[in-house]
Amino acid sequence: MTIEELEAACTASQPLDFRRHPLEVPEPTLQGRFYPMGFPVELRTNSQQVLDLYGAIWQAFGPRYDTDPILIDVHVVETDATECPPAPDFRVMLPLMSAIADAENYSLFDLTRGTTQIVLSAATLRHPLYASYFFLESAAACHIVTRYATPVHGACLEWNGHGILLCGDSGAGKSTLSYACARAGFGYISDDATFILQNAEGRTVTGNSGKVRMRPEGAKFFPEIRDLEITPRAAGKPSVEIPLGQGVVSVGETKIDYILFLNRRSGREDLVPYRREVARAFMRQITYGLPHQLEAQYESIERLLEAEVFELHYSDLDWAIARLRQLAQAGC
Repeated sequence: MTIEELEAACTASQPLDFRRHPLEVPEPTLQGRFYPMGFPVELRTNSQQVLDLYGAIWQAFGPRYDTDPILIDVHVVETDATECPPAPDFRVMLPLMSAIADAENYSLFDLTRGTTQIVLSAATLRHPLYASYFFLESAAACHIVTRYATPVHGACLEWNGHGILLCGDSGAGKSTLSYACARAGFGYISDDATFILQNAEGRTVTGNSGKVRMRPEGAKFFPEIRDLEITPRAAGKPSVEIPLGQGVVSVGETKIDYILFLNRRSGREDLVPYRREVARAFMRQITYGLPHQLEAQYESIERLLEAEVFELHYSDLDWAIARLRQLAQAGC
């Protein structure tokens, strides 16, 4: 307020309250408890739409792990923006991590305290796939993967009681093969990100078993995804979200017995042993966190690498599915 405005307010005996600074985000007035992949989260916000979105993302999960709740605040601000923001840039500045799309859409994660503060514009919520994919899903994930689990860039399936981890670079075919296997009767754990439970025995993993994401070109294998909405700003990434329906068995946890690195480039169809040192480097390169968190992640990776490690050469999905089934049934 200008001095003239202050003078007028005082002359009119108008109450003035400066306890909240104009730059402060709106206070959260709503809250809910959710369980991403079974881990407890307390979410506070000033937007009912945020609560509804977060509930829809994790509706398939109830309480599974007795851990300290991750605390998330989502502040929705009114702005003049009309368009969907760009994809955010992530940066790690220990003990903090940030995800910044623009001046009105960003997250700040405190890895020491297990808290996340998010600011979103009301315009961004008009693009719910964007808000969910880039901000709401990661709100708890960065704490789960530094405090309770170790992330692996891989899909995960189960057959005959044996967990199978499918690893590879982006575009290697993890989502396509995992979804094809799930439709063929395999238990489904995840399509692109699998998490080694740090406090569980052995090689136990979990994942987001409620959905699959893949690139739009996956429609050549699965025509039913052709008309699904594409996540805005997700260029170069899996961007079509497929809710898992009837006929797909979602599995909460499994023990990994086989690790397979996918190779669709060789033109062969074969399953051969693969180098553990390459597998170790592949898994370590995406870990992050405080020193004690990294140490726990590396220990989890070493436990995981006690499983058999192979390279799967294939070009035909049906052949690959049959070969995975044979591996899990006969162990070779």
